[in-house]
Amino acid sequence: MNAYKFHDEYTLAETVDKLGKKALELHLIPSFVVRYFPDSRQYYIPNEQESQPLTPEQAYMHFKKLVEASGK
Repeated sequence: MNAYKFHDEYTLAETVDKLGKKALELHLIPSFVVRYFPDSRQYYIPNEQESQPLTPEQAYMHFKKLVEASGK
């Protein structure tokens, strides 16, 4: 049985930070930026065209998909 790595918004954001760092280490993304607000975070994955803010949920799904697709 898989244990969840998060159970609230804070632990979800911490998990997203770790996945983002792993994606950076694997050279799957060139960089990412986190904007911290008192009650939330926004994630930006810069590209040459545009960068729209991602919620922690969106960023989690994006980073998870990249890392799983890399097979590492």
